[in-house]
Amino acid sequence: MGFWPLTGCQTVPDDSTWQRFEYVNPKMGTKFRLKFYAPNQVTAERVARLAYNRVEKLNAIFSDYSPSSELNHLCAKPHGKPIPVSSDLFNIIQQSQQLARETGGAFDITAGPSVRLWRQSRKHVQMPTADSLAAATKRVGFQKIRLNPRKRTVTLMSAGMQLDLGGIAKGYAVDEAMRILKQNGIRRAFVAASGDMLTSGPPIGSEGWRVEIRAVDEFGNIYPRTIHLKHQALSTSGDTEQFVEVNGQRYSHIIDPRTGIGLTNRIAVTVAAASSTVADSRATAISVLGVNKGMDYANSEKLQVLILTMGNKKHRLLKSPHWKLW
Repeated sequence: MGFWPLTGCQTVPDDSTWQRFEYVNPKMGTKFRLKFYAPNQVTAERVARLAYNRVEKLNAIFSDYSPSSELNHLCAKPHGKPIPVSSDLFNIIQQSQQLARETGGAFDITAGPSVRLWRQSRKHVQMPTADSLAAATKRVGFQKIRLNPRKRTVTLMSAGMQLDLGGIAKGYAVDEAMRILKQNGIRRAFVAASGDMLTSGPPIGSEGWRVEIRAVDEFGNIYPRTIHLKHQALSTSGDTEQFVEVNGQRYSHIIDPRTGIGLTNRIAVTVAAASSTVADSRATAISVLGVNKGMDYANSEKLQVLILTMGNKKHRLLKSPHWKLW
């Protein structure tokens, strides 16, 4: 069977008889899933390889784990000096800075020193010392970044800064993987990396891609609710899986950049949006803002948001007025 890329004024092929293919690969520290319809296996494997290659390239740019990443090379440069960066790195930093301004620093990619400190705390199950926290937070602050869009340069204004793209990079990679699929004529697809997912057209014979998200019944019990996604992204952020408990207090892996401390408010935030970059980063930001300020922000930006509060006795689910998935 022939394969037609969607370019120019070419006729869109009839994909109603295409086969469904699924791939799972470890990328960016998680299982990166692709589900899509293609005319044959040869085409599917070629397109999947292109999508995964794109994700691998982005990981080489965005990773804060890899010493050789472009992000870490930027952070190693002398502070106060404008550094030319790739378009991908500039784009993601620019979007992050916009969100940092909107949320008053609740989302802040300069929180790398605090994030690294809390990774050690989770590993050793102990609180960071007051001195180490103070030293880390001195190097944090989105105002310490200067961007020059015309020259595509980034200037880190203080010594010892460490950028962390953990709240947005996977969403960006999901968007880019989907872009590659669409570029190669794939019109029915599901892309997911951990809690970040993006859909295009629905599966053949279905209203959308089947996804389960947590809802709360009238008695405050959590149960899985099925929704069907198409042409939409969905991201969930929270401390349900990654946390540390120290002296009877539970701390999330999500750090409040303004304090340098892991979140203690037990909430899970789900955001539906047009792009995975937006859904991923907003879910993180709203988790940090908390229930009231988070919902205020969601309302001001007309975001589709669910906030699940997990109390000891009864759970609650709050919906923004713009939530439309049920």
